[in-house]
Amino acid sequence: MTTLHPVRSAPPPGTDDGLLDGDPPSGARPVPPGGELLAAVLAATPEEEQPVTHVHHLPVRPSRTTDWPAWTDPALRDRLAARGVGAPWQHQVAAAQLAREGRHVVVATGTASGKSLAYQLPALTTLAEDPRACVLYLAPTKALARDQLASVAALADPSVRPAAYDGDTPAEERDWVRRHSRWIVTNPDMLHRGILPAHQRWSSTLRRVAYVVIDECHAYRGVFGSHVGHVLRRLRRICRRYGADPVFVLASATVADPAAAATRLVGTEVVAVTDDGSPRPGATFALWEPPLTERTGEHGAPLRRSAAADAAGLLADLVERGARTLAFVRSRRSAESVAEQARRILADRGRADLVRRVDSYRGGYLPEERRELERALSAGDLLGVATTNALELGIDIAGLDAVVLAGYPGTLASLWQQAGRAGRAQRESLVVFVARDDPLDHYLAHHPRAVFGRPIEATVTDPANPYVLGPQLCCAAAELPLTPDDLADFGGPVAEAQLEELVAAGQLRRRPTGWYWAGRGRPDVDIRGSGDEPVAIIEAGTGRLLGTVDGGAAHATVHEGALYVHRGDTFVVDEYDVEDACAVVHPESPDWTTVARDVTDLAIVSIEQTRPLGAVTAHTGVVDVTNQVVAYQRRRLGTGEVLAEFPLVLPPRQLRTRAVWLTLDSRAVQRAEVDDAALPGSLHAAEHAAIGILPLLATCDRWDLGGLSTAVHPDTGTAAIFVYDGHPGGAGFAERGYAALRRWLQATRATVASCECETGCPSCVQSPKCGNGNDPLDKAGAVRVLDVVLDELAARDHADPDTDDTDDRTVGTGDGAPAAAEPDLVF
Repeated sequence: MTTLHPVRSAPPPGTDDGLLDGDPPSGARPVPPGGELLAAVLAATPEEEQPVTHVHHLPVRPSRTTDWPAWTDPALRDRLAARGVGAPWQHQVAAAQLAREGRHVVVATGTASGKSLAYQLPALTTLAEDPRACVLYLAPTKALARDQLASVAALADPSVRPAAYDGDTPAEERDWVRRHSRWIVTNPDMLHRGILPAHQRWSSTLRRVAYVVIDECHAYRGVFGSHVGHVLRRLRRICRRYGADPVFVLASATVADPAAAATRLVGTEVVAVTDDGSPRPGATFALWEPPLTERTGEHGAPLRRSAAADAAGLLADLVERGARTLAFVRSRRSAESVAEQARRILADRGRADLVRRVDSYRGGYLPEERRELERALSAGDLLGVATTNALELGIDIAGLDAVVLAGYPGTLASLWQQAGRAGRAQRESLVVFVARDDPLDHYLAHHPRAVFGRPIEATVTDPANPYVLGPQLCCAAAELPLTPDDLADFGGPVAEAQLEELVAAGQLRRRPTGWYWAGRGRPDVDIRGSGDEPVAIIEAGTGRLLGTVDGGAAHATVHEGALYVHRGDTFVVDEYDVEDACAVVHPESPDWTTVARDVTDLAIVSIEQTRPLGAVTAHTGVVDVTNQVVAYQRRRLGTGEVLAEFPLVLPPRQLRTRAVWLTLDSRAVQRAEVDDAALPGSLHAAEHAAIGILPLLATCDRWDLGGLSTAVHPDTGTAAIFVYDGHPGGAGFAERGYAALRRWLQATRATVASCECETGCPSCVQSPKCGNGNDPLDKAGAVRVLDVVLDELAARDHADPDTDDTDDRTVGTGDGAPAAAEPDLVF
């Protein structure tokens, strides 16, 4: 049984095994285990600055092996033995056997549990038996795809010719891959845009597909996952057209109810294998909250030492002790910043030999940059890397000693996926979660059972979302005319109703034989859900392409005057061309950063559910959100002091999505003892805190959510607080908040009330994405508003206990929920 220990002071110092440069040379002492590493980095921490709130110990788990299946290809078994695989683990054989029998299967076991062998074993054996059979392998990141490509190439017979077919594949190689490769490594984007629309050219391959492997399937969730689910349905339909019926094998280290999640994704029944037979060396997992400082931010709010600063310090400390470490951060800019800070710390300590062994990794790098970083990390040339979640599902990095998580990654699934990157075969690893100045991170740092005491979230997709279903039906019809027999795969009656709308809109034509695509060319559908193409970042003086940013984030990140960071170099944007999706920059190293300011309007389109709660009413429904970036601030680095504000002229952006909202009539406002002057700030503070806490219950990130609060909303005539999904059509987050309203608001109220600050700070009611500059905010008023709402909920629960939070089973921790934030994945 695991133990959970509150830490009141620094742990007793462990044995310092010396400052090692990478893997220890002959005669050097090894890197100490996780618990001793933690003690060593805390040894010099003053008592009053003690950052660790809890330490959790993950126990050692022994391995359970079994015999190779009798049908295993002898040559494959010999190659595995040569690579040190003497006997398979039980879950590998269980999943492989199901796939061999023609059952769709998902293997859902821990990180580094050898899930690859579960699909390689039946797939490579089939390829050895049938010289015409082939395999499609889908990965959510290119780093993972290339790593698995190398793994398969080392095991496969030369006739398999495994090859990648993705955006980095040169045009001259693509025909060769299509004609000759029997193990094609690709991703859902390329399947959607490059393979299925050209299925006639791919017919000789598609009729021979024996297996489709979907690796790290938990990455496909929310709007993106809903699109991918339809892409897989289109693949199954096209394969049937050419006489193939492939077996789907899915893998994930972190997914709840894997059979149901995989079945929703693929569109047909999938069996789960979850009993993990792999060994685990154990880990020390610390929760770490940086202390409050003397510095103040907006409106005089106290600031904590930043999570990025503490993560950089930890990264430097661990690298100095020879510990191979990944530091996961929340944004591309933070990846650059943390790596640069760690290098500066090492340089100041006189460790110039280690400075070159620290780097950053993120989406937006050019392909050749990513390949070189991946090579250096795998080879051990790099000791420390600050990364976005682009490496969460990435390459198989053997021998990591530690992982630092700078901020909650949005879901428990991602947290455990990132934590699982550490762990050598025989030595305990170290994982440190460093809380950001954020309501959810603050809550988790002081409520460890919300991390260690609850199951990971269920991934939920919504294939019926009209913003997903309609475009995907158009894609399917453009590939092959849709027939009534096809509709069951796409949602049955829901798909039929959507087809009628598409016919009325002139996008499809109805004929006696089915529905036909009526447009010119192919449907242009962005399965990422944003509908915006990436924006290219170009250096003015040289014309060099530095990288890209997501189109949906471009207005706020590469507007004219914005500070842009690329691999430690800083640039200022001279010009942002919205129509050409291009930003021109010049190198500059100012002592300030930039923050965009925006305005938001929200109109209610329809109300789908309503719960009267006396003086308060809860709703869910469809809303129209109009957002416009109107200005940006320059803020001094380190302090956040506002130096200047500049207006911007950018077009507004429209979003139709789903929301959950509360309306408070005059009785509720009066009971909250909030006067007219304090009401806007009280509602605004409650809105911020609620957005910050909702990811505890829904598998999302606060950046996937938006909000609006007002003393009098024109559509309701009352005070109102809205929280909406930041994805077209919605992604299930708002509905989850509505279903778990009491638990959500209880955790929100607890976070605000327990924060040490007096008037509000980033740990409770201030938001890093507030377009109004966190003004006005009233922390005390927010607590009183939330008290009134919770009193009304409690009264209604007492009167009708079946009406509230029927999906929740653990007070204050939450459980499985809908879709998740789109990762910073590299395609």
